[in-house]
Amino acid sequence: MQHFILVHGTGHGAWCWYKLAPLLREAGHRVTALDLAASGVDPRQLDELESFADYNAPLMELMASLPKRERVVLVGHSFGGVSLALAMERFPEKISAAVFVTALMPSPTTSVTQIAEKFFEGHPLEAYLDSEVEITDDLRSFSITFGYKYLATKLYQLSPPEDLALGAALMRPGSFFFGDLQKRMVVTQEKYGSARRVFVVCKEDAAMAKDFQRWMIKRSPEAVRVKEIDGADHMVMLSKPRELCKVLVEIARG
Repeated sequence: MQHFILVHGTGHGAWCWYKLAPLLREAGHRVTALDLAASGVDPRQLDELESFADYNAPLMELMASLPKRERVVLVGHSFGGVSLALAMERFPEKISAAVFVTALMPSPTTSVTQIAEKFFEGHPLEAYLDSEVEITDDLRSFSITFGYKYLATKLYQLSPPEDLALGAALMRPGSFFFGDLQKRMVVTQEKYGSARRVFVVCKEDAAMAKDFQRWMIKRSPEAVRVKEIDGADHMVMLSKPRELCKVLVEIARG
């Protein structure tokens, strides 16, 4: 049995894992899906958070609470990859594997700022369609509330319509905290680099293109195992939950 900790992306919450979590449990594993601050059912509002550390505190608190000898499989989706990176840097001894599911994957040689700049080269503001976006020219501040058209065409385009409706109903405003991360985000080869890493490429992701996913993998100086899922949009846990479960169980087995 492995303990999987599932970390959602911007605007989402623990609810987005509702298909995957029972599949992992049926396979005999323990699962914790958590809400980061001002996400899901967490009562805080986005404007109450002063930093990425505030946003990421629920994950750090959970990692700190784990028994000393327990090692978990961390799974991060989309912007949740940044949360994974900081957990890997602080608690490398508690992680058996870190799985970046079409997620931002910083490294000792590629900062979040560099990743953001590369992403926006192929994803101009016009691509966010009906989303409400607030951004500064230097990307230091970026907040967003995803609109229905953007969800339907970029994130959930291959997911069942009921999942699109669920996402549209439960979506909350989110931030990428780029300014704060630019100053404070540091991961090292000694700690972050010591954890086993796997990147799950979603081939039909219209929000985080396959070429961009591959760019992050190539930029990483450490060995990264790569898995691919055909026919998966950005919300792979909803469009291809069984395929993702199979990949995660294989990773857990080593």
